[in-house]
Amino acid sequence: MLNEKVHFLLNQQINKEFYSAYLYLDFSNYFKARGLDGFANWYMVQAQEERDHAMLFYTYLQNENMSVTLDAIAKPDKVFTADMDVLKAGLEHELYVTSLINDIYAAAYEVKDFRTMQFLDWFVKEQGEEETNANDLISKMELFGSDPKSLYMLNNELAARVYTAPSLVL
Repeated sequence: MLNEKVHFLLNQQINKEFYSAYLYLDFSNYFKARGLDGFANWYMVQAQEERDHAMLFYTYLQNENMSVTLDAIAKPDKVFTADMDVLKAGLEHELYVTSLINDIYAAAYEVKDFRTMQFLDWFVKEQGEEETNANDLISKMELFGSDPKSLYMLNNELAARVYTAPSLVL
């Protein structure tokens, strides 16, 4: 049986992950409207990842015979006027999600919930990768974004990204 606080935080994370998917769909819409289909694809893949993350938390709670409460998903509320603003908002959001995962991990650690900690280990590693990807995208945009030919090449690079479902076994 999960500790009440750990259960609450895990359940809350489902909503946060679905919100992340909404946010990245919003980013994808922004780039699609700008004619940057590669960037739109990159964020569409991000949205798919976030939906799967939500379902991993959902499945974990169900496997632990714990109730799941689905909350309303907030609408993304930022309006962007520059490509770089979207990329920086992505990094900011990933840092926020990392803090949420760390909070759940700390709560599980406090009550010696080793099974939940083991489950979260994958997310800790994943968040490191997400932050690196967001930082790399910002660096590439800083280097190439002001040159149309280079932006075209970067856009093509991002268009090649394909979705791969997580390999976490619950």
